[in-house]
Amino acid sequence: MFLSAYEWEAVVLSLQVAGTAVIFSLPVGIFTAWVLVRCNFPGKSLLDSIIHLPLVLPPVVIGYLLLVGMGRKGVIGAWLYDWFGFSFSFSWHGAALASAVVAFPLMVRAIRLALSAVDSKLEQAARTLGANPWRVFFTITLPLSFPGILAGTVLAFARSLGEFGATITFVSNIPGETRTIPLAMYTLIETPGAEADAARLCAIAIVLSLVSLLLSEWLARWSQKRLGG
Repeated sequence: MFLSAYEWEAVVLSLQVAGTAVIFSLPVGIFTAWVLVRCNFPGKSLLDSIIHLPLVLPPVVIGYLLLVGMGRKGVIGAWLYDWFGFSFSFSWHGAALASAVVAFPLMVRAIRLALSAVDSKLEQAARTLGANPWRVFFTITLPLSFPGILAGTVLAFARSLGEFGATITFVSNIPGETRTIPLAMYTLIETPGAEADAARLCAIAIVLSLVSLLLSEWLARWSQKRLGG
């Protein structure tokens, strides 16, 4: 099946947006999951609820909050634009930010499960032998939880590919800039006589998402076997 220029543009942009969203949110996701697993502090339940809020909030609400906070005239966005000349508004960077926010809870949940499966006694033993916390994390915690981290990354990537509501609210539907696969499908559905093209993009989205989910499931099973689950 050969893709048209319109379809290629949407697919490539979707992969670019999803890849960027995952790469930049992964370090934050690992740190957040580690804090939730290894630390006890007042307000931990509140932090956990806030992190998972994008799972239950309407995507349009998330897009609106991003527009208020990170738009060119937003609370943080205005500062970024004035000092660095950078703006998330109406650009694929904003689409990546929206995708990262929506997919972040799924990433954290998967990484959190992987970190929870790591025996804390191994970390304690390493500390008693003189290893500092950073060395313990990078030589014991991270390698043992790596399959789960990888599974969470793939799952977040799959979710980012399908992001629509927050993206169109925050950065609009701009050809070649923010029009990912879901937005391209929306445009085709609204265009008379473009039903066949919309169906082709739908098939492409299903294939990409299915491959990502199957890979995530395989990595999760591999993680369980590696950890003896």
